[in-house]
Amino acid sequence: MSDQPRIAAFGIATAPAERTDSRHRPLRDLLFGQAVSSLGDWMGTVALMALVLEITDSATAVGGVLVLRLAPTVLAGPLAARLTRNWSRRRTMLAMDAIRVPAVAILPWVTHLWWIYIWAFVVELAGMVFLPARDASIPDLVDDEDDLAVANGLVLGTSYGMIPFGAGLFALVSALTADSSTVHAARVIFLVDALTFVVSYLAIARLPELGIGARGEADAAGGRFRDALRLPLVRRLAPVAAAVAFGLGALFSIGIVWVNDVLHASDTEFGLLVACFGVGAAAGLLILRQLERRDLALVRTLLILLGAVVATMSQAPAIGLALLGALGFGALCAMVLATSMELLQEHLGDRDRLLGFAVFHVVIRGGLALAAIGAGIASDVLDRVSWPLLGRLDSSQVVLLSSGLLVVAVALIAGRPGGAVTDATTDD
Repeated sequence: MSDQPRIAAFGIATAPAERTDSRHRPLRDLLFGQAVSSLGDWMGTVALMALVLEITDSATAVGGVLVLRLAPTVLAGPLAARLTRNWSRRRTMLAMDAIRVPAVAILPWVTHLWWIYIWAFVVELAGMVFLPARDASIPDLVDDEDDLAVANGLVLGTSYGMIPFGAGLFALVSALTADSSTVHAARVIFLVDALTFVVSYLAIARLPELGIGARGEADAAGGRFRDALRLPLVRRLAPVAAAVAFGLGALFSIGIVWVNDVLHASDTEFGLLVACFGVGAAAGLLILRQLERRDLALVRTLLILLGAVVATMSQAPAIGLALLGALGFGALCAMVLATSMELLQEHLGDRDRLLGFAVFHVVIRGGLALAAIGAGIASDVLDRVSWPLLGRLDSSQVVLLSSGLLVVAVALIAGRPGGAVTDATTDD
């Protein structure tokens, strides 16, 4: 990356206003488009579950929505790798947004489950191809290595920080269409969702070309999804991404049950817990930016702390301590993910970077879906369990405690000699 002045919006050294504005406009365009499309995406996710429940009156069918977030991971990685042989990252992102606009718009107009599942699958598959291209492009849109960590945090914020806003917008539209059916409300919501992808498309269309490469060069070097699994850095970070996804999936799938049944708190206080997670994530990114050394050893330490926080939260006697735990949990999740992204961006070449991010997002999205489904089933099946020293635990406490201990175990096993994150050796 160049030694040009850093992004003025981050509060660092500045250049003349006009030059700074033009230099950093591409990153702002990307962030704006992603914030808008993520808002629509999360709003549409909630609406999709409500629509499926209205049509089928089946909790199992609603659970199928979670499976739809898992199934595309089987195809998304190889498809993303194949597209890189011919297309720039910018062209890949534009194509995926162009697919999602009509797919989202037509989804609720035929009220048969097979139709809804097909188009939901297409939307999710396109999103899984879009994300690696987006994250692999970030180093080309910032001027300084210190800004890379901040940019990664902002991108993560546009992806996951929109969850409560998307749910709130769904509630608002539902309230405004209260006199209509759920199907009618869903059609309005999905139309708005489609328009948010139009905004994303227009924002990305303003970006410069990113990662243009010749087909022959890609073929000679490999360019296949399985090639990414041969990269040492990707193999080191894949279990890290899986562990974070498992902790997140477990907490958010049974969190409301834990808050209501164990802490005897309200749904409003669960919403406050989610908000604390977001505040903690923002704080974690500020802390991360102050650290001089961001390497694999830091990732391992943060992952151990993350698992310990989740395990400790499971034993919280009151909502106040749970809120403090959510702050720490959010901070550590953001720090682990942002550091992992920065390592992939800094130490992988142009082609390998996109392949690495394809694996990264496949593992995260698949891990989230599997953890959410598995945690929900375990919570339903388990009764109160007696643990040594801890006594009788509710099923939701058992799931949270086990997930936290699993995260710690992954970090410790991966840190053994020859393990996944033993040193900072990179793949140049």
